[in-house]
Amino acid sequence: MAGPGSSMLYSFLLFVVILSLQEVYRGKLASSELFTILGGFTSSLIFLVLLTFIGNFQDTCGMRTGWGAVIIAEAVALIAASTVHRVCITTCFLFSVGLLYELNKLSGMILLKSDSKTKRL
Repeated sequence: MAGPGSSMLYSFLLFVVILSLQEVYRGKLASSELFTILGGFTSSLIFLVLLTFIGNFQDTCGMRTGWGAVIIAEAVALIAASTVHRVCITTCFLFSVGLLYELNKLSGMILLKSDSKTKRL
């Protein structure tokens, strides 16, 4: 597993790449209904990598904001989605909620595994 510093760097680079590609292909993403949904999905990926970046940044600095990181990442992703199409805002929000739910579920499973390993020792 990557450390917080390298994970922070990778997530920032992915953020820049995804945002740049979304802005370059903004016209194509707004051209049809299916591409508009794809634009919302790419914006939700921006949410995911930005949330990873903020979480790792907080981990290296030793501070926690709780839901503040989620709200900031979602606001940036929704602003990025609004540059493509109005419908992208809604689809970005829906995809982001789904990704956040799955991320929370995955985090809980990993935490449960690590707790059971420490109890055995």
